[in-house]
Amino acid sequence: MPTADHLGHVHLKVRDLDRAVDFYGSLLGLGVTERHANFAFLSFGDHHHDLALQEVSDDAPPAELGPTVGLYHSAWEVADAAALRTTYEYLREQGTEVTAVDHGISKALYLDDPDGNGVEVYLDTRAEKNREAWEGRNTRFDPGALRTAD
Repeated sequence: MPTADHLGHVHLKVRDLDRAVDFYGSLLGLGVTERHANFAFLSFGDHHHDLALQEVSDDAPPAELGPTVGLYHSAWEVADAAALRTTYEYLREQGTEVTAVDHGISKALYLDDPDGNGVEVYLDTRAEKNREAWEGRNTRFDPGALRTAD
Protein backbone atom coordinates (compact mmCIF):
# COMPACT_ATOMS: atom_id res chain seq x y z
CA MET A 1 0.00 0.00 0.00
CA PRO A 2 1.41 3.44 -0.87
CA THR A 3 2.07 5.91 1.96
CA ALA A 4 2.36 9.68 2.22
CA ASP A 5 5.22 11.42 4.01
CA HIS A 6 3.59 14.75 4.90
CA LEU A 7 0.36 16.72 4.71
CA GLY A 8 0.33 18.45 1.33
CA HIS A 9 -2.03 21.31 2.09
CA VAL A 10 -5.30 22.41 3.67
CA HIS A 11 -8.09 23.68 1.37
CA LEU A 12 -10.66 26.05 2.90
CA LYS A 13 -13.78 27.57 1.42
CA VAL A 14 -14.20 31.24 2.38
CA ARG A 15 -16.67 34.04 1.64
CA ASP A 16 -14.16 36.84 0.97
CA LEU A 17 -10.90 35.78 -0.68
CA ASP A 18 -9.00 39.00 -0.04
CA ARG A 19 -10.01 39.03 3.63
CA ALA A 20 -8.88 35.40 4.04
CA VAL A 21 -5.56 36.03 2.24
CA ASP A 22 -4.92 38.99 4.57
CA PHE A 23 -5.89 36.98 7.66
CA TYR A 24 -3.67 33.95 6.97
CA GLY A 25 -0.83 36.08 5.61
CA SER A 26 -0.81 38.35 8.67
CA LEU A 27 -1.36 35.58 11.23
CA LEU A 28 0.98 32.92 9.86
CA GLY A 29 3.30 34.68 7.42
CA LEU A 30 2.02 32.79 4.39
CA GLY A 31 2.67 34.39 1.02
CA VAL A 32 0.53 34.15 -2.11
CA THR A 33 2.12 31.96 -4.80
CA GLU A 34 -0.78 32.03 -7.25
CA ARG A 35 -4.25 33.48 -7.70
CA HIS A 36 -6.70 32.31 -10.31
CA ALA A 37 -10.39 33.18 -10.51
CA ASN A 38 -11.82 32.44 -7.05
CA PHE A 39 -8.71 30.61 -5.74
CA ALA A 40 -5.60 31.77 -3.90
CA PHE A 41 -2.67 29.52 -3.04
CA LEU A 42 -0.50 30.46 -0.04
CA SER A 43 2.86 29.04 0.96
CA PHE A 44 5.60 29.26 3.57
CA GLY A 45 8.01 28.97 0.63
CA ASP A 46 8.95 25.32 0.29
CA HIS A 47 5.83 24.16 -1.58
CA HIS A 48 3.56 25.65 -4.23
CA HIS A 49 0.99 25.96 -1.48
CA ASP A 50 0.39 24.93 2.11
CA LEU A 51 -3.06 26.51 2.15
CA ALA A 52 -5.56 26.74 -0.70
CA LEU A 53 -8.40 29.25 -0.34
CA GLN A 54 -11.53 29.06 -2.48
CA GLU A 55 -14.03 31.89 -2.44
CA VAL A 56 -17.67 30.81 -2.37
CA SER A 57 -20.82 32.93 -2.39
CA ASP A 58 -21.74 35.22 0.50
CA ASP A 59 -24.82 33.10 1.19
CA ALA A 60 -22.92 29.80 1.50
CA PRO A 61 -23.82 28.06 4.77
CA PRO A 62 -21.34 28.56 7.64
CA ALA A 63 -19.01 25.90 8.98
CA GLU A 64 -21.01 23.60 11.24
CA LEU A 65 -20.62 23.88 14.99
CA GLY A 66 -21.15 21.07 17.41
CA PRO A 67 -20.87 17.31 16.97
CA THR A 68 -20.76 17.04 13.20
CA VAL A 69 -18.49 15.22 10.79
CA GLY A 70 -16.00 17.45 8.99
CA LEU A 71 -12.93 19.57 9.51
CA TYR A 72 -12.55 20.69 13.13
CA HIS A 73 -9.58 23.00 12.61
CA SER A 74 -6.27 23.45 10.84
CA ALA A 75 -3.23 23.45 13.12
CA TRP A 76 -0.09 25.50 12.52
CA GLU A 77 3.11 24.89 14.52
CA VAL A 78 5.40 27.72 15.59
CA ALA A 79 9.11 27.32 16.35
CA ASP A 80 9.34 28.59 19.91
CA ALA A 81 7.60 30.21 22.88
CA ALA A 82 8.48 33.70 21.63
CA ALA A 83 6.64 33.04 18.37
CA LEU A 84 3.55 31.77 20.22
CA ARG A 85 3.55 34.80 22.50
CA THR A 86 3.98 37.16 19.52
CA THR A 87 1.08 35.43 17.76
CA TYR A 88 -1.07 35.83 20.87
CA GLU A 89 -0.19 39.52 21.18
CA TYR A 90 -0.97 40.08 17.49
CA LEU A 91 -4.36 38.39 17.84
CA ARG A 92 -5.22 40.51 20.91
CA GLU A 93 -4.29 43.68 19.01
CA GLN A 94 -6.65 42.57 16.24
CA GLY A 95 -9.47 41.98 18.74
CA THR A 96 -9.59 38.28 17.92
CA GLU A 97 -11.06 36.00 20.59
CA VAL A 98 -8.47 33.38 21.57
CA THR A 99 -8.61 30.36 23.86
CA ALA A 100 -5.21 29.29 25.21
CA VAL A 101 -4.90 25.62 26.19
CA ASP A 102 -1.94 23.68 27.61
CA HIS A 103 -2.23 20.04 26.50
CA GLY A 104 0.89 18.91 28.36
CA ILE A 105 2.57 18.05 25.05
CA SER A 106 1.76 21.38 23.41
CA LYS A 107 0.57 24.88 24.18
CA ALA A 108 -2.12 25.99 21.78
CA LEU A 109 -4.07 29.06 20.78
CA TYR A 110 -7.52 28.34 19.35
CA LEU A 111 -9.46 30.87 17.29
CA ASP A 112 -11.75 31.17 14.30
CA ASP A 113 -10.84 32.72 10.97
CA PRO A 114 -13.21 35.36 9.54
CA ASP A 115 -15.41 32.62 8.05
CA GLY A 116 -15.69 30.58 11.25
CA ASN A 117 -13.11 27.92 10.31
CA GLY A 118 -11.24 26.68 13.37
CA VAL A 119 -7.54 27.53 13.59
CA GLU A 120 -4.95 26.29 16.07
CA VAL A 121 -1.50 27.85 16.42
CA TYR A 122 0.64 25.73 18.71
CA LEU A 123 4.06 25.08 20.21
CA ASP A 124 5.18 21.45 20.60
CA THR A 125 6.39 21.05 24.20
CA ARG A 126 6.98 17.29 24.28
CA ALA A 127 10.79 17.54 24.60
CA GLU A 128 10.64 20.41 27.08
CA LYS A 129 8.25 18.52 29.35
CA ASN A 130 9.73 15.07 28.63
CA ARG A 131 6.37 13.56 27.78
CA GLU A 132 5.00 12.01 24.61
CA ALA A 133 1.37 11.26 25.44
CA TRP A 134 -1.44 13.81 25.58
CA GLU A 135 -3.26 11.96 28.41
CA GLY A 136 -6.37 14.13 28.00
CA ARG A 137 -4.88 17.29 29.47
CA ASN A 138 -6.66 20.56 28.60
CA THR A 139 -5.81 23.38 31.02
CA ARG A 140 -5.85 27.11 30.41
CA PHE A 141 -2.61 29.09 30.45
CA ASP A 142 -1.54 32.71 30.05
CA PRO A 143 0.23 33.11 26.67
CA GLY A 144 1.37 36.59 27.74
CA ALA A 145 3.56 34.93 30.39
CA LEU A 146 5.52 32.85 27.87
CA ARG A 147 9.24 33.58 27.82
CA THR A 148 10.25 35.57 24.74
CA ALA A 149 13.88 34.41 24.79
CA ASP A 150 14.98 30.81 25.26
